Order: sequence, then structure tokens, then C-alpha cells
Amino acid sequence: MSVLLPLPLPLSHTQVCPPTSPTPSNIPRSVLLPLPLPLSHTHVCPPTSPTPSLTHPGLSCYLSHSLSHTPRSVLLPLPLPLSHTQVLSHCLTDAPTRGVAMVPKLALDVMSCEVMRVLQLTDSFIVPINYHVPRKSGQEFHADLYPDTLGRTAAMSAAEWWKGGEKQLPSSSAAPSRSPSSTSGLSSGFLPSPSQSGKAISSMLGPSSKFRHLQGAVLHRDTHFTNLKGLNLTTPGECDGFCANRHRVAVPLATAGGQIAIFELSQAGKLADTGLPTIQNSVNVADFSWDPFNSHRLVVAGEDAKIRVWQVPEGGLTETLTEPETILQGHTEKIYSVKFHPQASGLLASSSYDQTVRLWNLESGDEVKVLRGHQDQIFGMAWSPDGKLLATVCKDGKLRIYDPRKSADPVQEGAGPEGHRGARVVWVCDGKYLMVSGFDSRSERTLYLHSVESLSSGAIASAPTDVSPSTLIPFYDPDTSVVILTGKGDTRVYIFEIVPEAPYFLECASFNSSEPHKGLAFLPKTECVVQEVEVARGLRLSKTSIEPVAFRVPRVRKEFFQDDVYPDTAVWWESSLTASAWLAGSDGKHQSISLKPKDMTPVSEAPKEVQVRKYLPSSHYLEEKTDEQKKDELLSAMIGKLGNMDDNPLPQESFQGVEDDEWDQICFPPHNV
Repeated sequence: MSVLLPLPLPLSHTQVCPPTSPTPSNIPRSVLLPLPLPLSHTHVCPPTSPTPSLTHPGLSCYLSHSLSHTPRSVLLPLPLPLSHTQVLSHCLTDAPTRGVAMVPKLALDVMSCEVMRVLQLTDSFIVPINYHVPRKSGQEFHADLYPDTLGRTAAMSAAEWWKGGEKQLPSSSAAPSRSPSSTSGLSSGFLPSPSQSGKAISSMLGPSSKFRHLQGAVLHRDTHFTNLKGLNLTTPGECDGFCANRHRVAVPLATAGGQIAIFELSQAGKLADTGLPTIQNSVNVADFSWDPFNSHRLVVAGEDAKIRVWQVPEGGLTETLTEPETILQGHTEKIYSVKFHPQASGLLASSSYDQTVRLWNLESGDEVKVLRGHQDQIFGMAWSPDGKLLATVCKDGKLRIYDPRKSADPVQEGAGPEGHRGARVVWVCDGKYLMVSGFDSRSERTLYLHSVESLSSGAIASAPTDVSPSTLIPFYDPDTSVVILTGKGDTRVYIFEIVPEAPYFLECASFNSSEPHKGLAFLPKTECVVQEVEVARGLRLSKTSIEPVAFRVPRVRKEFFQDDVYPDTAVWWESSLTASAWLAGSDGKHQSISLKPKDMTPVSEAPKEVQVRKYLPSSHYLEEKTDEQKKDELLSAMIGKLGNMDDNPLPQESFQGVEDDEWDQICFPPHNV
């Protein structure tokens, strides 16, 4: 009923956890893996989501059993000379296991105190499972966890062995060891020094994200909008749910007439129960968006195939608006979404059920372009960062790129997501790639990466997330190449860094909320507090409130400006040309500014810290002390305690006493005769 792997130390008994359900006679339900280290505890880090594929240079063996009923757990014993083996950690996995393989010690991330890595083979994936010792990792090498181990050099050839040779593998003196003074590299399986560990691990295991520990935190309640009532919870899937700029936020309400409430971010607090001024569109709202170059202009797409342009007065709404500034007409059916041009002011793109994408000049109120080629519903669209191209993802399974000024037909086509439940598209990595968030054939939410130069070749990488009915809505920060995704009704926010090389998707720590959110909108980069290493500031919409969320990179030396995570940012809130100039063939480019405050020094120019050892080596605590040493320590402690008593008298000694005659009167009061 169990498979027992040999332990490196002699044990008299080994305990195996019994199976939880009946199994055939020849099928194991438990696996015992030994830890070759003297550890008291080991933490198991199960995978948070299935991994599509894994190619590792350290993988040297592959164990596979085709079983109809397969184990879902891995048990770790304590490899010490005990009468009974203690099970330390019980790792439960999500998918049935078809095989287990242990990765060689040379590939472990020793700076994070990883002591074992197991590869789990499922029907469709190879999933890594990491085991870490709870230590303060990342600052020093824990030599007590990693004794010297053998390298990759063979002791002898096959011919020498046939002739009777009995050479041993190179000892620690001949091969690099795990000690901090080692000057070899990870090519031999050991870290050269703590200062070089990051580069060595990256070269061995591939790129590692500096944002992998990105933390999301809801800001103080004083910045919240509370007592929000009547929120519209049925906005179309193509709509983000709500939108915001640096000054105000627009929220759709469930009341009749397609009403939208406008809240000034400077006036956070509890909202009034009644009498809230709104924008009335007279029809149900399909999508809406703020003009990036005019914080007072709001564009609303309605189900009557019309686009209404509203102008919010300075200081916010004081009365209900019923007459829009402009109405754009041209679509013949309901509109899906609207997107502003990233460079040209007053240029808008809209998609509709009539399977067309139309461009509008808001200054003149005219329709200027009609893009064709879609065979079904248009899930999403996005302008390239330079504003030259427009990408769309469609329900017909196609991903398209348009050059609107040259042709009304797509210039490139490629295969989109297999699932047909919804999708979004965004340009990443300086416009060289398209990232699509959609569904696969099994309705699992998945991220796909496509090369713009070869769209017809299909996705070059993918990253599955989870199973949920809502489409993941992406926000991409071009400064950090970090994409933040969540769906309406989710409680989890996914974070990935996208790199232009394998593995392309670097998953970071996710942000979780206690209740489902109805949308997540982000503010300009200038709203981030760089003193707290904040790289993104979002607004989270819940059923009854709007809460600011700060995404921060944990850093130690916050007194310095972290210029490695704050490159010069584009001033995308200022247009570089007009809509007429862009239509005439001109291209614009945003200016860039530095986010460094004047009173902060870049961390790249900061003086180097002197490494101070906070803890003595383990040998100091484990060494045996003589009886004389123990006696001297005990006497020193007693003398020190007595000295403290002389210096600090007891509190009652400062109290005022009672005179003798007063004491006599208390004890022997006079009797009245």
C-alpha cells in the first residue's frame, strides 16, 4: 500500500501514513521522501496553479507510473537516528500524480533556504514543489543547512571500472563546496558568495523578477468612499466596471436611465444617502472612459448605438446633467467598448455588434475611419504605445492588427484564445508583443503572449491561472513591465512580470481581498508614493465602497530613491499631437519625466552598506562548555543581578513609614472610662 524510499541513516522503524481510501493491491497511496539534512522543521510550498511546462537543466531523472488511482500527497520523514520516523510536512496537490522526480541539489535556490525540490508529473503538467526551511533568507548563506556535497565530475571512466578501479567521487577539497568562500559557480552546484548569489541563481534557473514579492495594501479608511448604494452589477463583460483619472471617478448606477455617479477623489468619505447628482444617459450604459488628456471629459457608449460626450464641471457635479456636449452616431447596433488614442487628442475608437471598429474625431464630431474584417463579436481592442496600430481580439478566434491610416482591413491575423467566453488584449514590452487574457478549450483562464512580428505563428507562451467565469482585465505598467489582472467578482488580483525571453511570464505575489470586487482602475504613475517604493496605485470598487490600493516593492533602504524600479516615465496624460495631425500621417511621442524627489539620493549612488553579522554561527551555540565555564557564567549572572538591586531599590523602600507613638495608638487605642 506504500512505496518506501531508503533513508540515508539507519532507522529501526519507519511510519507510513495509511491510504485514505481503498486502492488496488499493487497501487501505492503514499510516498516517503528522505531529507538529507538534520532539520527540525521543513516548510512545504505547494504550487498555486498548474504549470504548463518545465524544462530544467538540473533534471537528470524521471520517475513515472501510469496508475489509474494515483497519490496526491508527498510525505517527508525526519532523517535522524530515531526509533520512529517523524512526518514533517504533508503536501497536498491539486491534480493526480503520475510520477515524482527529485531535482538534484545543484539546482536549489540556497539563498531562499530551499532544501528540496520535487517535480510532480500530472496528466498535462510538470509541477515543481519547493521545500524551504523557515529562516531569514536572502541576506546570508546558511552553511549549516548545506554540507559539502559531490559535484558532477565522474570518478573514473567505464573502462577503468571494468579493470577493477575503485576511485571515489571528488571530495569536498577537490570540488567546490557550499561554503561562502567558494569561488566556483553554480556550474558546480554551489554559490560563489552571498553577493554573487543572485546572478548565479539567475544564470542557472533563468530570469527572476525583482517584483516577485510585490505587496498590495488597502490604504487608510480616511481615503475610502463609503456608503455607496445602488451600484450597477450587470455591466457588460467588455466594460471595466468603472473608470478613474487623477481627479475623479465615474461609477455606473442601477437606477433607470443609465445614470453615472461622479466622485471627486479629493472629497473622500461617507456618501450621502440621497440627493446624489448624476449623469443621465437615458439608455443603459455599455462602456465609458475618461479622456486621458482632458480630466473633465467623459465618453459614454450606450445600447442605442450612440456615443455621448459629457463635460464635468470644475469641482465636480453639483446638479444632474441631462444634455451631453456631443452625440456621435454611425454604428448600427449596440456598442461594445470605447478606447482613446494614446498620442492624439480627441481621437476615439469604438467597437460594436455591427462587427466594425470606427474612429471618431471628437473636435469635429465626425466619423473618420471604419475598420472591417471581424466575423463575430469583438471582445477587446487596444492601441499600440506609439499609436500607429490597433489590435483586436474577436470571438471568431482571431487576433488582428490594423494600421488604420493605411487600410480598413487587418494587416496581420493570428489565432486567438480557444475559448469563446471573453478576452482582452494589451501591448507589452515596448509594443513588441501582445498579451491576451482569455480562456482555453477547458474554460480555464489563461494568459497568452504573441509576437507582433509573427502574429500568424500563434502564441509563443501561455500561463494558466484558474477557472472562473469572468474575464481577467489587465493593467500594464510599461515602466516595470508588470501586468496586474483581476476579474469582476474576483477576490484575487494576479501579478506577472513579462520579459521578452523564456519563460516570458514571471509570476509575482498576488493580492487578495476579503470580499469580491466589482472593478479595479489605476491612477497615473505620479500618484504613487516613491518614498514607500509604490509602483502602482489603484482604486478597488466593491459593492458599497471605493478603496485605494497601493502596490509596493519591499525594500530595506527606503531613504534612497529606488531608481532601478523607477525609470523615467512617459507623460501620457499630455497629448503629443492633434487628431487631425495624426490622420494626416504625423506621429507623436510622449515626453518623459523622472519621479525622483529633489531631496532623495538614487540608490545606485548610495554608499555601500557594511555587512554586520547579526547572529553567531551555529557552532557557537552548539559547542560544549566546561563545568568551570558554566559556574563562572552563573556567578556572573547572580552578581549582576545583585548589583542591579543595589542600584534600583525596591519601590516600598521609598514609602513614608509610621512613627512609634503613632503605631502604639493604632495597636493599643485608649479606652474611654
